[in-house]
Amino acid sequence: MVTVLQTLLQRPRPLAEIDRAALARFLTDLIRQQVYPASLEPTSEGVFFLARDGREKRLGILSEAGLHDFEGARHQLSLDGRTLIFQSCPLTAANARALRQHLAWTAPRPLGLRASVGCGDRLGLATPGHVRAVRKHKLAPVFAQQSIREMTRTGRTPQQVLDEAMWGVFQEGWRQGYGADADHLKTEEDADRCIEAGFTFFTIDPSAYVDNEVDTADAATLEAKVAALPWDALETTLADLRRAYLGQHFQVGPYELSFEERTLLQALAKYGGAIAHTARVYRHIAGRMGNRPFELEMSVDETEVPTSPAEHFFVARELQRLGVRWISLAPRFVGRLEKGVDYIGDLEEFEAHLKLHVAIARTLGPYKLSLHSGSDKFALYPLFARHAGELFHLKTAGTSYLEALRAVAELDPPLFREILDFARDRYETDRATYHVSALLERVPKASDVPDDALPALLEQFDTRQVLHVTFGSVLTATDADGRPRFRDRLLAVLQENEETYYRLLEAHFDRHLAPFDAE
Repeated sequence: MVTVLQTLLQRPRPLAEIDRAALARFLTDLIRQQVYPASLEPTSEGVFFLARDGREKRLGILSEAGLHDFEGARHQLSLDGRTLIFQSCPLTAANARALRQHLAWTAPRPLGLRASVGCGDRLGLATPGHVRAVRKHKLAPVFAQQSIREMTRTGRTPQQVLDEAMWGVFQEGWRQGYGADADHLKTEEDADRCIEAGFTFFTIDPSAYVDNEVDTADAATLEAKVAALPWDALETTLADLRRAYLGQHFQVGPYELSFEERTLLQALAKYGGAIAHTARVYRHIAGRMGNRPFELEMSVDETEVPTSPAEHFFVARELQRLGVRWISLAPRFVGRLEKGVDYIGDLEEFEAHLKLHVAIARTLGPYKLSLHSGSDKFALYPLFARHAGELFHLKTAGTSYLEALRAVAELDPPLFREILDFARDRYETDRATYHVSALLERVPKASDVPDDALPALLEQFDTRQVLHVTFGSVLTATDADGRPRFRDRLLAVLQENEETYYRLLEAHFDRHLAPFDAE
């Protein structure tokens, strides 16, 4: 193996699986740290790899002269009379940036019009499990994904979110490309933080500018709402919009859409402010990104009432008129898409509406339809696979946190019991910003459940939602001395038993991704 290593340093070549495993064992013995075989990457500058020493992971670089743009310890090693430099580097933001420069496949990039899945990770440990599932299926991955709201609740920064996903990509040797989604951005300032961190995908959330009272407004109220819109930002007039929409018949696939006065004014009053805000933030991002490629999603899923096909058509057409370019759009679909549980509603009605939304996306784009709160919506996946094809983006987030809790339930029942009882106490407060319907009286007290039945609680509707929406409180709770109450212990269990967590994640995401393989 010494000869293989010396040859790689002189003439880098792809590693076969048997060489990779053998070389990882050799390096593990050499540096006394566990080397992850999939991470091994020979280059003309040296051999890069990820290694683990106890709970700590470090970037390893073996080279002839050493690389000066990485910070960390440097050691001289002698192999058959030849001196090599071994660098053991902490997983810092500076080293992450440097690695992305040396190994281009570790950097996020736009994914284009490929059916895709966003794999949110609230703990920064889930990406290896996500990679293992994605390898077996068709959907292109967005491994770094978190909203500013979730970052705030978990005490993370955009840089941490991106870097932690990148280290997971490196660990598993995922070389096929991945996206990084700055999710649910509401302000230009939030976008700037994510641009600086290196994100390539930006989801604009203009829900604060959507008027949910429009559907029930009388004619006079509706006209007043239209008059109050930011017309300068919309760069048009009501007269121009009437000429563009009224009396017209728009063919979208096999369907035809038309606008009456009420339909137009309702779409305009409901989404006009959101359209103007989206255009403003898009232009800001485009200006900051310069020549760097990026992708945009416009999301109106977090609204009270569903987005009608006419409203979807209006929003997309007006964004086009304003010069906005986007890769996906998230309407508010019919029915209830609650956190952490399957779809609640009439599947036939959903399918009928979905066909119309897909036809609009094909006609005015093509662009992808994005399903937010998309985890665990197993009843809907076959419908999207059948009708949307490549024009689909599945967005998941909290479901990976729930699999972390499932691992804790298996590995550390006392800790899980503490978290469950704490979550029960926090639920009524934390549910305020979510659309959920779990009833606390249906969630058992931890003391009423035997150890071997604890993991099964993650399959129970009410318990699942209670645990889902209280993640921020759990991860930021402190004890009387101001120390983290759960976070450090939770992370320690998962880090010390990472293969258990990866196994659960892989199986869980297999269920999400498999329906898209056959179509």
